[in-house]
Amino acid sequence: MRALLSRPDFRRLLTTRLSGQFGDGVFQAALAGTVLFNPSRAADPVDVAAGFAVLLLPYSLIGPFTGVWLDRWSRRQVLLLANVVRAGLVAVVAALILADVAGPAFYAAGLLVVSVNRFVLSALSAGLPHTADEPSLVSANALSTTSGAVAAVLGGGSAILASALAGSGNGGYALLAAGSAVPYLIASAVVAGFARGHLGPDHDVPPDRAGVRDVLHGMVAGARHVLAHPPATAVLTVMAVHRLFYGLLTLVVLLLYRNTFTDGGGLFPGGLAGLGQVLALGAVGTLLAAAVTPAAVRRLGKARWITLMLAVGGVGQLALGGLFRPTTTVAAVFTLGFVAQAVKICVDTTLQESVDDDFRGRVFSVYDTLFNVTFVVSLIAGAFLLPASGESVAALVGVGAGYLLTAAAFARWCARRQRRISDTLHPGEPVADARRRPELGRDRRPATSGNATS
Repeated sequence: MRALLSRPDFRRLLTTRLSGQFGDGVFQAALAGTVLFNPSRAADPVDVAAGFAVLLLPYSLIGPFTGVWLDRWSRRQVLLLANVVRAGLVAVVAALILADVAGPAFYAAGLLVVSVNRFVLSALSAGLPHTADEPSLVSANALSTTSGAVAAVLGGGSAILASALAGSGNGGYALLAAGSAVPYLIASAVVAGFARGHLGPDHDVPPDRAGVRDVLHGMVAGARHVLAHPPATAVLTVMAVHRLFYGLLTLVVLLLYRNTFTDGGGLFPGGLAGLGQVLALGAVGTLLAAAVTPAAVRRLGKARWITLMLAVGGVGQLALGGLFRPTTTVAAVFTLGFVAQAVKICVDTTLQESVDDDFRGRVFSVYDTLFNVTFVVSLIAGAFLLPASGESVAALVGVGAGYLLTAAAFARWCARRQRRISDTLHPGEPVADARRRPELGRDRRPATSGNATS
């Protein structure tokens, strides 16, 4: 980790991420407060799911097309301009909140902000390998994605604290939304310090005006590239299933704190304050996963660590989630935060290691699309399956069992792959691609590596 932080380019990209995701947290808290906890508005499960669908699905459908641009344009320029654009867009959303505008206009403005946010995250992931050497990618992903998630939670927590002063009406939430523009502008200023080509892509691509057909051809090539590398295909499948479970659990928690846990006092409060507490504990789980995962991957390999985390997620939800008390809900969210981040670090690293740089933008945009679509599909299904209270033992048992079945299926795939290629790989590398370095297996980096936690 020390070696990573000694690199000025890694620190600069990390600072760009932290500032931008802090702004994301502030903006998302303002949006959640406006939709869920604003006294002048009401929300049932269908309203919540519809809001997520409107905000996430449209970009999810065009996300693969943006990946082509990430493989054509300077990623430094993308990050610089996108942060300026979303600073302007959040000001528009703030004005709509202040004017008490709801419906299509409000969601369309929110959609634009979220779309730019996802584009920025794809660009950050595609550019990360240009600021860290390959043996350090696990640690680079652990530090970058986890600290980014923590920054988002800190931004959201700061917004929740500020809402106590600004008020829970339209004026207060509008002020919070407008305030998120500041960290976006800071992120733009920080990334401007990179040379234009520093974050890739590696090879110059003619800046022609590619039409839809060219984009589709590029995406087909990107999909074939992923399918040609079984470890990448496997981890994307695992992530998609995980996000289905995660979406349902997210809706359960939102409904519990919106309609069931309404007591605002005590050590484990309800309402918006309680939701902020849950997010904070989830962030602690995320941070702990970042600290533990690099060492765990060195010892177990990515495949075994992913399998273990899926199993922990299943047991955690079965043991804690179904009690529907603030204390056990906080514990379940902490566990889920740990599991989600540990799996994501391994998935991100596997994709970065197993696909060529010329395809990374497209692959990460497809990844981002899968990430969002599965989440929203789960929310929509949950809106019609869950009661308004959020209390559903059947849903929690189903999620817990689903995690355990996914762990078993992934472990079985790993074992089969190890048998097929065991003659060419170290026994500790159960799911590596024989044509490349061991993407999912145990790291075999030299013992003299200066990066003690990579």
